[in-house]
Amino acid sequence: MEEQVMSAAAQVIIAITPIVGIAIGGMVVFFSLLWHHLEVRRQILSGTYKREKFNLKAYSLLIGLLLTGIGLMLTVVFALMGGISPSLLGGLIPLSIGICSIIFYKVNDWQ
Repeated sequence: MEEQVMSAAAQVIIAITPIVGIAIGGMVVFFSLLWHHLEVRRQILSGTYKREKFNLKAYSLLIGLLLTGIGLMLTVVFALMGGISPSLLGGLIPLSIGICSIIFYKVNDWQ
């Protein structure tokens, strides 16, 4: 079987893609937190601020569904690409956290 060699430019692009994705995601999170902070600050100054109660049950359902879906897809892809190997943990960990969050949603009746 003949092995193909990638060009140096392709290797650089493949190496930089996750770094750029993490940097852009970090900027989105930073600016959304900054915007929320400024919004709450303006509401406090104008006297219209009301603190909302955090809905843990809805949050655990949302996170559970998202992580279960992502973990299931990653597990299937990693299993098809590499079989049973340590890389399979990249899908099994979010899958198990998602399932546990959904179980928490079902068990949690105190809210």
